[in-house]
Amino acid sequence: MNTFAPDDLVLISPRYLAGAGMNKINDVIGPLVHLFAWPYDHDPRTGLLDIDSPCGSVFLDFDPGRQNGVWWTIAHHEPYWQIEFSRQTPSEAIASVTQALPQLLGDRRHADRIPLATESIAHLAKTSGWEASSTAPGRAWASPDGHCTVEHSTVPIHPWRIEHSVYDGLDTHWTATFTPEVPERLVAQFFTHIATSTPVERVFRDVPYFVQNLDDALITPVHRAAVNPHVHHAGAQLRRAVPRR
Repeated sequence: MNTFAPDDLVLISPRYLAGAGMNKINDVIGPLVHLFAWPYDHDPRTGLLDIDSPCGSVFLDFDPGRQNGVWWTIAHHEPYWQIEFSRQTPSEAIASVTQALPQLLGDRRHADRIPLATESIAHLAKTSGWEASSTAPGRAWASPDGHCTVEHSTVPIHPWRIEHSVYDGLDTHWTATFTPEVPERLVAQFFTHIATSTPVERVFRDVPYFVQNLDDALITPVHRAAVNPHVHHAGAQLRRAVPRR
């Protein structure tokens, strides 16, 4: 049973269980605006945010008012492709995609600070312990705890789909979908930041309620750790893994 206060800062892994992390949303948009000078419009009343690439070929919008739960959309004009993320998608994984967009368009400023995924999703899944399976339309990979799945299919609308839920949803459900022309590098970029064992930081109240005491989630303190919080978390991961071998 976790005994954290609502305002406590914690580290949580696996990342796909962490929820969106509302205090991390600026990491998604900040680099585009401050490092690459992408123009933007923001409506403080609705929270709606629109960002366009300087060349006008890519646009990103954040709309927390959408009824379908899709808060983030990234689209490219020609060739047309689109990525959508629903509300509880971890911000760090979304940020890994948005921060890669300038390099995709040929702007390599700050490339040394924004590494791009170089491995295939199949290889990333295998090395991260995700279980592969064959499906009627293609291939699928499931996280070790079964909560997160990646599907690659011949379905023409969304050949790549990543989905997560605990207890059939209940504020833990999120999806990431990619249309056919999306560069696979961006899919791999997203998956790399979902599958890594490195924890993410959250305010405890922002961790989905049904994850807060979930056995599959490892949650450790940031401020009460006797050593570096990430070292403390890594030690807890190791202690948890030993009995399973």
